[in-house]
Amino acid sequence: MVQFSRRQFMKVTGSSLAASSLAVMGFSPTAALAEVRQYKLTAATVTRQTCTYCSVGCGILMYSMGDGTLNNKLSVIHVEGDPDHPVNRGTLCPKGASLLDFVHSPSRLQYPEYRAPGSSEWKRISWDEALDRIAKLLKEDRDANFIEKNEKGQTVNRWVTTGMLAASASSNEAGYVTHKVARSWGLLALDNQARV
Repeated sequence: MVQFSRRQFMKVTGSSLAASSLAVMGFSPTAALAEVRQYKLTAATVTRQTCTYCSVGCGILMYSMGDGTLNNKLSVIHVEGDPDHPVNRGTLCPKGASLLDFVHSPSRLQYPEYRAPGSSEWKRISWDEALDRIAKLLKEDRDANFIEKNEKGQTVNRWVTTGMLAASASSNEAGYVTHKVARSWGLLALDNQARV
C-alpha cells in the first residue's frame, strides 16, 4: 500500500485538476480528439409534427432514415419533444414519448375499411372509394336536413344534423381553413380537438 503525505496528496490532486481543466479548455491530445463519436441522428431527416394523442397539441420532432427510393424504405427511428414549440417546450407525456411504438405497431390501421350494415366483417376499400362515400353521404344528409329559414322567416342557412371534429394534429392555419369550409356548408357543430 502506497503512503502519501498531505503535501504529496495535494500535489497529485492539484496536477490532476489542472490537467483535466486544460483538457476541457481544448488542450487535449489529438488522439483523444479523433475519438469523437458521431451523433446517431446526424444523417436523419427531421420532420416537425403535432402529437396526435390529446387536445394539448404538443410539438414533436420525428427523425427518419432512408430516402424512400427502391430498396431504401423511409423509416421513423426516433421521436422527441420539440424544444421550440410554445406548448410543451420539448417535454412529452408518456403517451407522446411512446409515439415511436405507435408508428411501428403491426396493428396500426393504414388504409380505410368499411363495414356494411348488419355485417360482422370489415372490408378494405380504396381512399377514393372512402372519400366518395363520405362526400355522397354528407350531400344526402345536407340536402335532406338543411334549414334555410327559421320560423320567423329569417335566413339562417343551418345544417344541424351533422357535426365535424377536426384533427388534433391540425395547426392554427389548418383549423382556420377547416372552420371556414364547415361554416360555408352551414354546419353549426364544429370543434377542433387541439388548440394550437
